[in-house]
Amino acid sequence: MRRREFNQLPWFFLGLGLANCTHNSQSSRQSSRQSSTFDTAKTLSIWWQQGFYPEETDALRKIIDQWEKNNGIKVQLVIIPQKDILKEIESAIASGNPPDIFYAGVADLTIIPRLAWNNQLVDVSDVIQPLKNWYSEGVLAGVNYQNKVAKKRSYYAVPIMQSAIHIHYWEDILTEIGQAKGAIPRDWQGFWRFWEQVQGKLRQSSYPNMYSIGMPMSMSLDTYNNFEQFLEAYNVKLIDKNGKLRLDDPQVHEGTEAALDQYTRFYINGKVPPDAIDWDNTGNNVTLLSRTSLMTVNHTLSVPGSQRQDPEIYTKQLSTVKWPNKPSGELMRFIVEIKQVILFKASTKQEYAKKFLSYLAQPQNLQAYTEGSQGRYLPVMPKLFEKPFWKNPNDPHISVALQQLKHTRPAYQVLNPAYSEVAAQNVWGQVIRKIVVDNWSIKQATNRAIDKINKIFYNW
Repeated sequence: MRRREFNQLPWFFLGLGLANCTHNSQSSRQSSRQSSTFDTAKTLSIWWQQGFYPEETDALRKIIDQWEKNNGIKVQLVIIPQKDILKEIESAIASGNPPDIFYAGVADLTIIPRLAWNNQLVDVSDVIQPLKNWYSEGVLAGVNYQNKVAKKRSYYAVPIMQSAIHIHYWEDILTEIGQAKGAIPRDWQGFWRFWEQVQGKLRQSSYPNMYSIGMPMSMSLDTYNNFEQFLEAYNVKLIDKNGKLRLDDPQVHEGTEAALDQYTRFYINGKVPPDAIDWDNTGNNVTLLSRTSLMTVNHTLSVPGSQRQDPEIYTKQLSTVKWPNKPSGELMRFIVEIKQVILFKASTKQEYAKKFLSYLAQPQNLQAYTEGSQGRYLPVMPKLFEKPFWKNPNDPHISVALQQLKHTRPAYQVLNPAYSEVAAQNVWGQVIRKIVVDNWSIKQATNRAIDKINKIFYNW
C-alpha cells in the first residue's frame, strides 16, 4: 500500500483561498456563486479549517447533514485552508460580517482569547452545562476566558478536541544505523545529544542526505509551539496563575536564554534541514514523511495519522517516543491545546447556532470527528478514551500521547488573553530566526523577546 500523503487542496480551492459547501438533505456542494442564492436569513454560516485528511471533513459533513435533517435549517459550510483562515476571519470581523460559527486549529492560541476579552463572542455556558460532567476540568479551564465588558470569566468556546506535543521518528532507519529504540536516553541533555550524534551515522548509511532533527526555525506557529515546550522544560514561568507577567524575574531571563541556546544550536550545528528557516506549519511534517529528517517535534499526531492506512509504516516503521525528563530531572509537563468552536456575538441566529453546537458536542459526534481526523487530535471527554479506537495496545503513537495527558498545564492564553498576541506576532519565531539567520546573540534575542512581550502587555 502506498504511503498516504497530506491532503492536497482540490482544484476549486486554487485562486479562491476557500470553498463554499451549502448542505441540504442531499449534502451537495455549491460554488460561491451558487451558494449566494440561498436565503441567508434561514441559513447557518459555518467557517471551518480544512482538515488534513478527507475523512476529517467527511465526518463534519455527516454531522451537519444529520443536524439539518433534524432541525430543518440549512448550513452553509465554508472550508478554508489553514494558511488562509486567520486572514479570512480577521477580514470578516473587520468588515462586520463574520460567520455565525467558526473553527480553526490555531484560533485557541491566537484570536479566541482576544475576541472573548473584547466581548465579541457569545457565552456558551448553556451549551456546555448539560455536558459538563463529560469534560475534564483541564479541558473546561481551556475555554474559560476573561471578558473585560462583563468583568468576569465564562465559557466562550465549545471544546471539541485537544493536543499536546509529540516527538516522532523513523524507527526502521534508526535500527538500520545500529541504534536500538531502547538506546534513546531519558535525560534531557543525553536525549538531544543522541539525536545530534546519529547524524554522523546517517552520513555513512543509505540515507546520507538525511538530517537528524526536523525542528522548525521559521515564522510558523509550529516554531512557537515547540519553543513554548522548551521553555516549560527549563521551568521558565512567564506568567503566574493570576495572569501576571514575571519577566522581571532573573530566572526567567536565564531560563529563556538556556532554552533559546538549546533550541537554535540544532540548526547552527547543521543537524536541521537548511530550509527549516522558511517552513510553514506543514514543513516539519513533510520533511519527516519524505525522509529528509529522521525525527521531528509536532503539536498534533498528524504525522502518524497520515500513515494510518498503511499498517507497515504506521506500526513498524514510524514511532513516537516519550519526551525526556526536564534538565532538572523532573518529569516533563506538557502544554495542552484545547481545540474549540466559537459563536460570534454579531450572529443574528444565535438560537440555531447554539442548537448546532449542542448537537456537535454530543459524545458520539465528537468521537466520530476525532476518529475522522485519524487520531490527529485527542478527545476532550475522558469516557471517549474507552472506545476501541483509543485503546489499541498495538498503536505505538496514541499510547504515548495518552500518557502525556496525565501531566499538563493550560496555555498562557487562558491565564491572560494578552498572551494570544505573543502567539499572533510569533515573538519566539521572530527571535529564533534572528539567531539562526542574522547571527544575533542569545542574550540579544532574549532581550528583544522580553521587550516585545512587555510592550504587548502594556498596550493591551
